[in-house]
Amino acid sequence: MFGNTREESHCERFQYFCRGTVADMTRDPVDVYDDAAVNAWIQDDPDPVTRAELTELLATAASSHGKQAEEARAAISDAFSDTLTFGTAGLRGRLGGGPNRMNRVVVIRAAAGLSAYLKDRLGEGFSVVIGYDARHNSEQFARDTAAVVTGAGGRAILFESHCPTPVLAFALRRLEADAGVMVTASHNPPQDNGYKVYLGGRAVTDSGQGAQIVPPYDTQIAAAIDAVGPVASVPRPQSGWETIDPAIREEYIERAAQAARMKSPAPVRIVLTAMHGVGGAICREVLARVGFTDVVEVAEQFEPDPDFPTVAFPNPEEPGALDLALDKAREVEADLVIANDPDADRCSAAIPDADAPGGWRQLTGDEVGALLGEQAAELAAFAGNGVLACSVVSSRLLRRIAQSHGLGFRRTLTGFKWISREPGLVFGYEEALGYCVDPAAVRDKDGISASVRLAVLSSVLKQQGRTLQDLLDRLAREHGLHATSPLSMRVEDLSIITATMERLRSGGAPAKLAGSPVSTTVDLLDGVSDGNGGTLPPTNGLVWVTASDDRVVVRPSGTEPKLKCYCEVILPVGDSPATEVRQAAAERLEAIKEDLRGILGIVA
Repeated sequence: MFGNTREESHCERFQYFCRGTVADMTRDPVDVYDDAAVNAWIQDDPDPVTRAELTELLATAASSHGKQAEEARAAISDAFSDTLTFGTAGLRGRLGGGPNRMNRVVVIRAAAGLSAYLKDRLGEGFSVVIGYDARHNSEQFARDTAAVVTGAGGRAILFESHCPTPVLAFALRRLEADAGVMVTASHNPPQDNGYKVYLGGRAVTDSGQGAQIVPPYDTQIAAAIDAVGPVASVPRPQSGWETIDPAIREEYIERAAQAARMKSPAPVRIVLTAMHGVGGAICREVLARVGFTDVVEVAEQFEPDPDFPTVAFPNPEEPGALDLALDKAREVEADLVIANDPDADRCSAAIPDADAPGGWRQLTGDEVGALLGEQAAELAAFAGNGVLACSVVSSRLLRRIAQSHGLGFRRTLTGFKWISREPGLVFGYEEALGYCVDPAAVRDKDGISASVRLAVLSSVLKQQGRTLQDLLDRLAREHGLHATSPLSMRVEDLSIITATMERLRSGGAPAKLAGSPVSTTVDLLDGVSDGNGGTLPPTNGLVWVTASDDRVVVRPSGTEPKLKCYCEVILPVGDSPATEVRQAAAERLEAIKEDLRGILGIVA
C-alpha cells in the first residue's frame, strides 16, 4: 500500500505515520490513510477504547460505498493525515485514535521523548512533577507519563488528584523539579485535551526557570519524541513513582493568601464560578483566608465536569459563558463576579454598571490587566525597581502605567511562556485573561491568585468610597482611555489562515481603518521592539497603526483554528465624562472591526 516493493515491518509502518506523511494517493482524495499502518497503530495502542474506535471505523469504511462508509473513511483520513505537533504550547488536540489526535499512544511517546531529552542533559535521576485537570482521560495521561518517566530512570512526582495549572507550576518551583507536565486543554471544548511542558530545576537556570518551554527547547524535545518507536518498546512499570505531598497544595493556598492578605477588608460580596473546572474549591479557600467569606458560588458550574454542560465553550471570553454568574450577581446584589477557566490559570471579572445591559459589565482582559498592573506598580514603586510586561497584542496602557511609576516595561511575543521569563518581572499579563501576579512563586498565569488580588483591590477601593470602575476612569484621565476589542475568524481549513496572511502581506492590507489612514505597517516576521531597546524574535503577525493612533494586530491563534485581530483605540478624556469617551471609543472600535470584516471576508 505504500507503493514500495518490499514489505514494511510493524515498526516501520508505525513510524511512517508518526512522521505525519500522507500515503496511498491512488485512493479517493479524502482517503489518505493506509490500512496496514492503521492496523499497526491499533496493535500498538494500549487503550481498548481507541483501539475499538479505529477498528470499527476500518470495518465500516470497508463495508460499503454508502454515507456511513464515506464518513468512516473521512474520519480515519483526518486521524492519520498528520501528527499532532509538539511545540511551545506542548500538545493540544481532539481526543481519539491516531497520530493526529490526543490519545495514550501520543502521550506515551511525548513522555518518552521528554524523558530522553532530560536524561541526555541531566543523566538518570532527573525529576518531573505531573499534574492533571478533570477532563476526559487527563488522569490516565498523567499516570502514563509517571510510568514512562519512572521507566526511563527519572523521578516522577504525580499529584494525588486533579489540580489547577498554577498549583502544578507552583509545585515545579517549590520542589525544584527539572520539568513539569500539566495535562489540560485549558478552555478548549470538551472533546479536546492537551499536554503542557515546563522546564526548571537543573534544566533551565535563567529567569525562565519554572516557565513553559520556548525555542530551542521545543524543537529539541520534539526531535526526541520523533525518535521514539512504538509504545510497546517504551518501558512503563506499574509502580515506582511518588505521590506529591498534600502539603504542596496547602503551601500554594497559604502563599496566595499571604501575598494578598489585608487587615480588616471591607465586605465584598463575590459571585464565583469555576466554569466546571478544578479551581473552585482552592479559589474559595484562598478568598476565605484573606477575609472574603461572602462568596456565592454558581452551583451549576462549580464542581468539575469534563462535559461542561452549561456552556458552549468553557472559556470566560466567549459570549454567554458568564450568563449564569451574572444572573446570580443580579439576584444576590453582588459587588464583583469572578470566573476562572477550567484549569484556573485564567481569570475574568464583571462589575456593576448601570449603563450596561442588565446592569453588569464584563471587564476586558486589558482592563483587568490595567487594574492589577496599577496595583502591582504601586507596590513595586516602594522598592524602586521591577518590570511590568505584556504581550505585543495587549493594550499599550501597561507601558504608560510602568513609566508613571518609574518602573521598567517589556513587550513580549504572545504567550505566557514569554511574559513569565522576563528578568525582574513583578507583574505580567496577556489580554486573553492571563495574569502573573507573583512570579517568584508561579512563573505562569495564575487565575486563582489574580482573582484574590482583584478582590483585595475591590475591597481597598470600597473602603475609600470608590469602585474598580472609578480606578479605570482615573487611569483613563491620566493616560488616555485605552479601549480594546477582539475580532476572530474561525475556520475549518487551516490553509485559509495561511492564504489570508499571505494576501494581507502582498497588497491586501487596509489603506484606512475607521476613516483614518494606516500610517505604519509592521510585519512581526521582521521582529519588533521589545520596549527596551531590543528586538523580539520573528513571529507570524501584522501590526497596523493609523494616523489617529488606532492599532490592529492580526495573527493566527497558537491554540485554536482562528485568525485573531486585536483592536485598540486611545482617546483623551480631559474634562469629558468618562462614560461619554468610553462610548465614543466603543463606536470607533466597531467601525474598525466592520472594516476588518470586509477585508477578511467575515460574514457578521
